[in-house]
Amino acid sequence: MSGLIMAAQLILGLAILVTLHELGHYLAARAFGIRVEKFYLFFDAWGFKFFSFRRGDTEYGMGWLPLGGYVKISGMIDESMDKEAMKQPAQDWEFRSKPAWQRLIVMIAGVVMNVVLGIVIYALVLYNYDKQYLSNKSVEDGIYAFDLGKQVGLETGDKVIAIDGKAFERFDDLLSSRVIFGSTLTVERNGRTLDVIIPEDFYRKAIEAGRGNFIGTYRSNLVIDSIMPGKAAESAGLKKGDHIYAVNGVRTFSMDAFRDILLENKSKPVTLDIKRGDVSMQIQPVIGDSGILGVGHHSDLGDYPRTAYTIGSSISFGASDAMEAITSNMKGLKQIFIGKEKASESLQGPIGIATIYGGVWDWRRFWTITGLLSMVLAFMNILPIPALDGGHVLFLTIEAVTRRKLSDKFLERAQVAGMVILLSLMVFTIGNDIWKHIIN
Repeated sequence: MSGLIMAAQLILGLAILVTLHELGHYLAARAFGIRVEKFYLFFDAWGFKFFSFRRGDTEYGMGWLPLGGYVKISGMIDESMDKEAMKQPAQDWEFRSKPAWQRLIVMIAGVVMNVVLGIVIYALVLYNYDKQYLSNKSVEDGIYAFDLGKQVGLETGDKVIAIDGKAFERFDDLLSSRVIFGSTLTVERNGRTLDVIIPEDFYRKAIEAGRGNFIGTYRSNLVIDSIMPGKAAESAGLKKGDHIYAVNGVRTFSMDAFRDILLENKSKPVTLDIKRGDVSMQIQPVIGDSGILGVGHHSDLGDYPRTAYTIGSSISFGASDAMEAITSNMKGLKQIFIGKEKASESLQGPIGIATIYGGVWDWRRFWTITGLLSMVLAFMNILPIPALDGGHVLFLTIEAVTRRKLSDKFLERAQVAGMVILLSLMVFTIGNDIWKHIIN
């Protein structure tokens, strides 16, 4: 069942992202009077599709291969490689007949749509699910330095007042990617102000151990929101509202770190230090062979006063979080190119992404991951690789600057080269997913 839930979340997430991305191209093309011949969710490879219908000049449909989607824009050299159509005289309603600036807008519209979608999702998650945040100023007793925090020079009781020289509002920002990918934290300690430098390679340790094992507050914990019937949590006597402070003696409040510990203890008992109301106790559930405890839960930094998210602050913080997702992906890709990270360990294919969604349907997690994927899709699509939107943008920018249109023959060859690169990357990521699944 968990496998089906993973697959369902992956397909739904991709359907939302692909449809909105292609809708961006579609709307921009229509705005400039360009004919769109096809609008497909997923690929109708070799002509196979679930359904299709025609309205006006456009055929709408759903293909069977859930690895993307496409709009076929008239008069454009794309993955369809329709050379015969390109041999015909250009028509006013074709892509190739429009000014370079209009074609440029059509090509970046998909990326813009994904960025807007990502910001909207991040903002709605904050406003609808998180509802409030812990202000850094409210943590008057300072941070709790877990093992990773101590390794970089932080101490329990430190008050962090700035990240890279800038004051910040939310305590959660200390757990963000911009911190773990290398930063300078300004802290107040025993009446003195000093800088603690987070090295660029620190993210490896933070990701492996879970960010909840970096820094938190004195009152950090995991709160159980729901109990799944028939699972280990119910059998062990866990209840909704229980606060989990430690697993097997290791204090943590990271949901990812908690999940990893459970997966490492399949078919084994684990010791949970919990607090139920004012009573502290230990409970020892036996984790099933799927690695699932059977609880819905969220991270909680403690019973400090909170600040409610408004619509305005949700949009502002949502935009900031979304842009941070792109920045983190840029930093991660850089690490691969300079040889500090292995592509086999860093890149995820469909199976890997489905695993990230998880085998339990949690709407907050679903939307958080989908928002992240929207930003990743925007970033990947704008890379200057032929066959991607970024490749078309590069060629159109060259045309706009030089005022010379690149030949159809060159564009066709570039498209083929780009498709070979993308197919190779796809084969690599899917094969890598399968291999990791086998060895794990």
